[in-house]
Order: sequence, then structure tokens, then C-alpha cells
Amino acid sequence: MPAWAEAVRGAALALLLAGTAGAVQAQTSDLVSKTQFRVCADPAADPMSMQDGSGYENKLAELFAAKLERPVSYTWFPMATGFIRQTLKAGKCDVVMGYAQGHELVLNTNHYMTSAYALVVPSDGPLAGVNELSDPALQGLTLGVIAGSPPATHMARHGLIGKARAYALVVDRRVESPASDMLDDLAAGEIDAAVLWGPIAGPLVERDHPGLKVVPLIREAGAPKLFYRITMGVRRGEKVWQRQLNSLIRRNKPEIDALLAEAGVPLLDDMGERPLDVGQ
Repeated sequence: MPAWAEAVRGAALALLLAGTAGAVQAQTSDLVSKTQFRVCADPAADPMSMQDGSGYENKLAELFAAKLERPVSYTWFPMATGFIRQTLKAGKCDVVMGYAQGHELVLNTNHYMTSAYALVVPSDGPLAGVNELSDPALQGLTLGVIAGSPPATHMARHGLIGKARAYALVVDRRVESPASDMLDDLAAGEIDAAVLWGPIAGPLVERDHPGLKVVPLIREAGAPKLFYRITMGVRRGEKVWQRQLNSLIRRNKPEIDALLAEAGVPLLDDMGERPLDVGQ
């Protein structure tokens, strides 16, 4: 056989094998259930997801499931190392309801909310008017902060770390709740203010601490940023499922905003520069 013919035959065989492999990959990667809205979730991530269905991400899942006309089902696993590998990647469920935009472990949908870290203070105290960590009124005070979270860098920049009280970043939320502990300490006067992720602080204050005030930190200069766009996470490569969820996010944005606002989540515009007027 001439060399050119051998080359053509080799190329044709390679294309055939590639096509076959692609078809197999397409079949095996399409793991999304057509009969259930299968959610990967932490069973004790109050106030976001809870096994009793009380979290706002549970309610968001119910909304999306209703739009798809499917029942919600859950795969429960603590949100810690191995969460994505043991749930989404293992094909046990199809969507994580809350994931920061740009995370490489998942394929992100379009974002459905933007929020920020917040300063929590007594609503009737001398700090009620403070809205940034550079405010001189915070000097010499004890602020609670989750160890290793982005606001800690800003606190260090403004000389607030020396007296800060650190709360654990990675815990088993089934037995420990650093955010709730921090807010309880603030309400008891053991710390002067708390710095927490707004979508955690807002709902907990709304439910348990009406005497506290949540102020999104939207005026902080320099890195790291304190606002984040929150998406849903799906398996990498499942573009059809991603597009389907993107369509639902776009078409149901007012309902999503209302659900989150009712839960107490501080919502911001896409650039994290001002509070979102949900009534608009």
C-alpha cells in the first residue's frame, strides 16, 4: 500500500475512534436526572441549607424544582474537603445551590445573587453608624472574625487584628456553628462587633438577633475583594444543564431576589457597590 494511502487510512481510523470515544463520553457524562431535581447539600449549613428544609437554599431548590416540575431530592454531605468529589463528581446529585463564581471544581451557572461580607453591630449602640473597617470608632475594640476569611486582611491593614477574636473557618457544622457563636457573643457583649459573610449574618440576625444591625462592607479599598457573585455549581462539561439553569435564573430573577431578601440576605448590585432594591 502506498505511503499516502496508509496515512489516509490511519487518519480515518483516528477520526472514527475519536468519534466513538466522543459518543461514549457524551453518553456517560450526561448524568443529570430527568425525573428529580437532585441537590448536593450540607445537612447543617444554617441558614443556607438544612436537612429539615429550613434553609434559604432549600427554598431556592424547591423553587427551581417546581419550575422544572420535578421533586427535590438531596445527597447530604458536610461542606468540607471532598464535598464535590463525594457528591457532584460521583454522580449522586446534579447541582450545588450556592457556589462562588469562578471556582474551578465546578462549572458555574450565571450568578443569581451578589453579596458581601458585613459588619454586624448593636443597632442602638455607638457603632450603629459605622459602615467601613477604617472607621476610627473601631480602634481598640474587639471584633469577631472567621479565621482566614478575606476581611481579616482588611482588619490587619487597619490595625484591628491585635484584639480580634478568631472563630474557626473549617468545622463540622453538625456539631459546631462559629457564625452563630460569634453573634451570640456579640449579643452578650463579649465582643464589640462581628465581621461575617453577609448571606450567613443577615438571615441569622433576622431570625435570632433583632437587636443587631447588618452593614455590608461595600466601601473597603484594596484587595481582597469582599463582595462575591454566587452561582449554582454543576459538573464540568454539562453545558446543556448549565444553560437550562441559566435560563431559569434569568426568567425567575425577581422571585429569586424576593426569596433571598425575605430570608434576610443582603443583596447588592452586580458590581457590589450598592444595595439592591428588590422592590424595583
